[in-house]
Amino acid sequence: MSRLERVGDLLKEELSGLILREVKDPRIGFVTITEVRVSADLRHARVYIVTHETGEGQEQTLKGLQSARGYLRGALGRRLRLKYIPDLNFSVDETLEQSFRIHEILKSLGTGDETNEQ
Repeated sequence: MSRLERVGDLLKEELSGLILREVKDPRIGFVTITEVRVSADLRHARVYIVTHETGEGQEQTLKGLQSARGYLRGALGRRLRLKYIPDLNFSVDETLEQSFRIHEILKSLGTGDETNEQ
């Protein structure tokens, strides 16, 4: 595992706990962090999230997380022993949604569900 992956995993674990226990923004609903990708210089991190909300609820969650970036970065700085605490940028992880869409397309073509055969 590379250093970038280790730092990403560490950030994912710490951010998950911080969002769950310490961030009190009412705009932020239930959030799962699926991945954290860190830039090669460790100065930037893209945090991929999944929420149970859609549309406006999802947008409000993103806005809440973006407004909590400074607090989260400061809390990470107090908890982690890293030379640089990366600037955080939150994005919705759409891979799960895309896999459901692909599954539905395959199912509608009759190739994804063998239980319908007679």
